[in-house]
Amino acid sequence: MQDHIRRRALEIGNYILESSSTVRQTAEVFGVSKSTVHKDVTERLPQINKQLSSQVKHILESNKAERHIRGGEATRRKYKQSTQ
Repeated sequence: MQDHIRRRALEIGNYILESSSTVRQTAEVFGVSKSTVHKDVTERLPQINKQLSSQVKHILESNKAERHIRGGEATRRKYKQSTQ
């Protein structure tokens, strides 16, 4: 694995751990695609740092479990604004 990819995977893992951000939010911050973020944290990070990988995986699972709530809330706000 190239050194810059290793560093990026660690930076992304630490960022998600500190901010509890979603894959989409993280991709925007780092200027990479969602696919890259996902590959970094699911395939590359476990090879580099298993403990960090486990913590990040827990956060991403939590985000995934909550996404239907965020989506519903966004729809509610959208329609609430359009009726005013």
